[in-house]
Amino acid sequence: MQHRIIVLGAGYAGTFAAGYLARHLHTDDVTVTAVNAEPDFVERFRLHQVAAGQQLKHRPFATIFADTGVHFRQARVTAVDADQKTVTVSGADDLELLEYDTLVYSLGSTAADHGVPGVGEHAHHITSRPAALRLRDRLDTMGQDGTALVVGGNLTAIEGAAEIAESHPELKVVLTTSGALGGWLAPKSQQHLMRVFDRLGIEVHEQTRIDRVEADGVIAADGTRYAADATVWAAGFAVHPIAAASGLAVEANDQITVDRQMRSVSHPEVYAAGDAAFIIGENGQPLPMSCASAGFTSQQATAAIIGDLTGREVKHKGLPYVGNHISLGRRDGILQVVDGDVRSRYAVTGRAAARIKESILKGATWGVANPTAKLPVRSHRTTTSAARAAEAVPA
Repeated sequence: MQHRIIVLGAGYAGTFAAGYLARHLHTDDVTVTAVNAEPDFVERFRLHQVAAGQQLKHRPFATIFADTGVHFRQARVTAVDADQKTVTVSGADDLELLEYDTLVYSLGSTAADHGVPGVGEHAHHITSRPAALRLRDRLDTMGQDGTALVVGGNLTAIEGAAEIAESHPELKVVLTTSGALGGWLAPKSQQHLMRVFDRLGIEVHEQTRIDRVEADGVIAADGTRYAADATVWAAGFAVHPIAAASGLAVEANDQITVDRQMRSVSHPEVYAAGDAAFIIGENGQPLPMSCASAGFTSQQATAAIIGDLTGREVKHKGLPYVGNHISLGRRDGILQVVDGDVRSRYAVTGRAAARIKESILKGATWGVANPTAKLPVRSHRTTTSAARAAEAVPA
């Protein structure tokens, strides 16, 4: 019987994992199934561009996984039972129960509402393609005097505000943040960020905590009301509650607790990768939810799976946190290097930073969207298949 590997979520981490496992494990021994709600690969870290009205290249999974051995299922994951080794999915017709022997959990994250009333009812977010398209449609219909209000001070908020302001100069763009805008950046980077926001005409309100979102604006903790025709909630990420409900050991923020090989500490046949995994990086801090972390964690998870199934030595992949790449529209940006757990003074800003980020994103997307590149011979047999072959040899 073939060993059944199911990969939940086909973002950067999941798409890479499915393709890599299919390339390196023998098709006689394993089946690899990727489950994803969307039929196309979504460049999540370009979704602020989608929201601003830009078109991205169409990358259907039917093409990505063609001739790879990966079985693609377009379905929404509704539940995981880690004790029974089953996944419940909702497809075009009805609910279906899928059984697995090895599970790669890479469902990613969504916007964290932090319990603020009105976020779910009235705010937009840009953590999924459908959400970004809804925001795009809203921005397109707001008119010359419309106001887009971005709540948050992290990378998503900064990139979203800059992209909207550059693509929609007819709109007023406002950003509120509970801290100092770019306060976690090195001085050179922070100063450049403020200059760009000033050039783009973005109105910034620092040290402003939002306590409620309404249909036509937000209310701050001090009672100040900020009017908005569209509120964009970009105040951090949250892991989908499916992980916590599955029986897997999770952290207080619902990320799956894993060992250094990305195995669940409670269910070692489950491996987590991407935003859903809680892992300490080489700087002694938890890896942030990011595209870079998705790559590092999926590389470690796939190496561990191959090692566990074939009896090969599992090598530790690097889990660094090297810096931030921040796009500020299409022609500007910041590359902030990190030295250990302290932000280095070294930074690249302006067009050079924008070009560097663009090349990195293109490379990352090409890698996951072309799983047959440099296709090796599938010679890695599982230990179970090797044992069966040995038993078949006459004494």
